[in-house]
Amino acid sequence: MPGWGCEAAETKSARKPWEVEDGLWERVEPLLPVVERRYRHPGRKRLDDRRVLCGILFVLYTGIPWRFLPQELGFGSGMTCWRRLRDGNEAGVWQHLHELLLAELRAADKLDFSRAAVDSSHLRAMRGGPATGPSPVDRGKAGSKHHLIVEAHGIPLAVTLTGGNRNDVTQLIPLIQAVPPIRGKRGRPLRRPRRIYADRGYDHDVYRDRVRRFQITPHIARRGTEHGSGLGVHRWVVEGAIALLHWFRRLRIRWERRDDIHQAFITLGCAIICWRRLKTSF
Repeated sequence: MPGWGCEAAETKSARKPWEVEDGLWERVEPLLPVVERRYRHPGRKRLDDRRVLCGILFVLYTGIPWRFLPQELGFGSGMTCWRRLRDGNEAGVWQHLHELLLAELRAADKLDFSRAAVDSSHLRAMRGGPATGPSPVDRGKAGSKHHLIVEAHGIPLAVTLTGGNRNDVTQLIPLIQAVPPIRGKRGRPLRRPRRIYADRGYDHDVYRDRVRRFQITPHIARRGTEHGSGLGVHRWVVEGAIALLHWFRRLRIRWERRDDIHQAFITLGCAIICWRRLKTSF
């Protein structure tokens, strides 16, 4: 059907957000695992990877259940898209894509590692599964948390998934360790920000000491003190990044029982946010 495919649209206004742009595809295609077709009993021809990626992004953007993915879009069945998302995650495609785009952002002088900010957001886990827990903010129902670290401009560096009952401060060190080495320029890759900002949920002197061991200066609000410390001037960027992630409807509620599938969606969402930032530098 015209207008429903994932090829480049004739006008910018006609482009759907799940349509894979040429520039993005040029970066994704080399990362995909090569699947050789069997010589004997080849079976049905494998659906084009670019069209299937459009189907994955369609689910990410709209939040539609896999089984309801419209066949007339030409993206393949929901199960086909689910398998490719899983296979890409197991091959490290989505993580490598995120790291590649971070490196390009650094090369374009779009990354600022003078400071970083961390925060988390809670979401309901409708089907339970690993990395879920009784939520203290949702009457004990099963939930998960997205833990996010961003650089000074709000570009996502790493995101982790835990149960909804995990304390934010316990994920501070894992978040710092999850930041990949970011290349893009000659010399040593970026890995650690100079300062890190966090709200009262991360207030614990033991974790402040652990952060300092990474040669990072912690700026964490103290419990029991009045608001107006001024730290929010630097923290708001992570709240904005969480809002951008939740703009993808599939990330507002966790429907996946498997935590690796939901993690794949989160990583892919971070990569898309990086791609949007990168396009502004062209």
